[in-house]
Amino acid sequence: MDEFRAEVKELQIGPQIRKLRQDRRLTLQDLSAETELSKPLLSQIENEQVIPPLATLLRIAKALKVPLQTFFEEEDNNQKCLVVRAGDSNLINRRPQQGGTPQPYLYHSLAYGKKHKHMEPFLVEFDPKQTVSSQAVQHAGEEFLYVLEGCIELTHGGEIYVLNAGDSVYWDSNEPHSLKALGNEIAHGIAVLYTRN
Repeated sequence: MDEFRAEVKELQIGPQIRKLRQDRRLTLQDLSAETELSKPLLSQIENEQVIPPLATLLRIAKALKVPLQTFFEEEDNNQKCLVVRAGDSNLINRRPQQGGTPQPYLYHSLAYGKKHKHMEPFLVEFDPKQTVSSQAVQHAGEEFLYVLEGCIELTHGGEIYVLNAGDSVYWDSNEPHSLKALGNEIAHGIAVLYTRN
């Protein structure tokens, strides 16, 4: 748990959300209404008790009118080329358990620290035991997913696509979409998000 808390503080997602919300003179109730997320959940996120999944973070980013990559940038980092080394502990973005129930997936940014990105690459791990509640989201932009291992189901605009290791998919994020693992094995994939506000 101490290691997890250190990683949460490294990302500073909660304080960034609070500052952006306050800069825009929004209350937690205002943000709740814009995102359709509960006030208690938003408060937990701002207080670094919960790291939001990508879908939730996208909803918050949209409501705050900032690109998703805002939460993965470093203020003074304007590198033209960013190399991410294997095992870089700053990259891990783990989701804690809520009420004792493991959350649907884990992810970490593959370009953490790069400022002014136009896309955001992630390594995503889908747990088939925890993705039954995966909710559809939609936002401006496009997404790409390459399946490294396991089996993943993408629901997009009413169509269902089953993806196995080696498969890839590129989709319009304006359409409602959701992802979940199928079978009994944990699935891994590389996801690239391009969002427009």
